[in-house]
Amino acid sequence: MILEGKVAIVTGSGRGLGLAYAQELARQGAAVVINDVDEAVADEAVASIVAAGGKAVAVAGAVGSTATAKELVSAAVGTFGRLDILVTNAGVLRDKSLLKMTDEDFDLVINVHLRGTFTCVREAFGYFNENGVAGRIIAIGSPTGQRGNFGQTNYAAAKAGIVGMVRTWALEMKRSNVTANVVIPVAATAMTETIPFFERAVQASARGEAMPDFFRKDLGFGTAADVAGLVAFLASSAAAKITGQAIGVGGDRLQLWSHPEAVATEYHDGGWSSEKLVSSFDRLFGDRLQSVGETFPELPAELRPEPAPAK
Repeated sequence: MILEGKVAIVTGSGRGLGLAYAQELARQGAAVVINDVDEAVADEAVASIVAAGGKAVAVAGAVGSTATAKELVSAAVGTFGRLDILVTNAGVLRDKSLLKMTDEDFDLVINVHLRGTFTCVREAFGYFNENGVAGRIIAIGSPTGQRGNFGQTNYAAAKAGIVGMVRTWALEMKRSNVTANVVIPVAATAMTETIPFFERAVQASARGEAMPDFFRKDLGFGTAADVAGLVAFLASSAAAKITGQAIGVGGDRLQLWSHPEAVATEYHDGGWSSEKLVSSFDRLFGDRLQSVGETFPELPAELRPEPAPAK
C-alpha cells in the first residue's frame, strides 16, 4: 500500500468522484477525513471505508470558510495524529448563461470551488510547514476551466483560478518539499448523467458493464474509479518530483496539459498602433486564433441516444 501511515483530507467526499478518491486513498493505506455538507452522507462514506478495512472520520460542513478549513485539519490531526494529503474536491454548480446568472449564482460557485480550495490549502500548508511534512496538495480542476463551456461562467472562472493558484503554490511550497498539482477528471457523474451525448456510457456504467471503447478511448470518459488512481499516485512518494502540473484523466486516457504559452509572436518598430493592428492583425494571426470550448467527434450510430417515443 503506497500510502501506509499517511492521513488525508478529501473535501466533498460523501459521494461521486470525491468518495472514489477517498476510498482509493484508504485502500492504499491512508486514514481519511471525509467531508460533505450532509452529515448522513458523510457518515455513510465513512462506513463504506471502515467496512473495507480502512480508517475514516467524518466532518460535516460547507467548505469556503476558514473555520471549516481549520476544523478539517484539526479532525485529521486530532483523530489520526497528523496530516499528509489534502484533496480539494468539494464543488457545486449553478449553470446559467451570462445574462441569466445572478450574483448569488456566481458567488456561491466561486466561494465553494475557489475560496474553498484557497482556505483549505492555506490551512493544510500551514500545518505542513510548521511540522516539516512533505505534504501533497491535489486540487480538482475541470476541462471547463481549461477550455470554457457555455453556461458556466462561474464554474469556468473557479476552475481556471484553481489552476492558477496551484502553479503559484508549486513555487511557494517548493522549499518545504510540498507538491501541488491539479487533476482534471472526465468521468460519469451526476452532472454528465443528464447529457444525451454520454447516455450509453452512463447506462453501461449503471449496469456494471464496461463502457464502449469510443467513450473510454476516443473521449477519455470513464468512471470515478478511473480517476482515483491518479489522485493516489500524486499523493504518494512516487510523485515527489511532480509539482505545478495539470493532469487530465478519464477512461483509458491520461493527459498532461500544457501551461499557457504564446503560440505566435510578432514585432513592429515603434510598437503597435491601432492603425497598424487594423492593417496587420488578420495577416499575422488570423489563421492562428485559438479555439474555445470542447469539441467531440460524432457519436457512432450504434451509440446514439434512443429517439424519444412519439406522443
